[in-house]
Amino acid sequence: MKEIIATKNAPAAIGPYSQATAGGGLIFVSGQLPIDVATGEFPEGGIKEQTKQSIENLKQILMERGVTLQNVMKTTVFLKDMNDFADMNEVYKDFFGDSNYPARAAIQVARLPKDALVEIQAIALDK
Repeated sequence: MKEIIATKNAPAAIGPYSQATAGGGLIFVSGQLPIDVATGEFPEGGIKEQTKQSIENLKQILMERGVTLQNVMKTTVFLKDMNDFADMNEVYKDFFGDSNYPARAAIQVARLPKDALVEIQAIALDK
């Protein structure tokens, strides 16, 4: 059975979708924009700051379910500009440690909602 996961510690969905759903032993986290829940805005700076905020939002949604980033099996990173790949990686690796990286795809897209530089979605093991 599908369960909806929602938290006020991450930005609310900006469309007809859930922050995350759980079922079949997995958690599916919708793409997280780099919106600071306290301000409703993107953090000051560029790709590094936006990547950090997107992963923090993802982390908060998983915490609502009682799991951590260590449960993440797969991510998809959408980048506005593939030239930001190295800077995104620099921040990304700090969240997942040196050897527990999830599988991942990184894709350059023409445009992201609210003109974000990055959006990150994830699939994680449920508790």
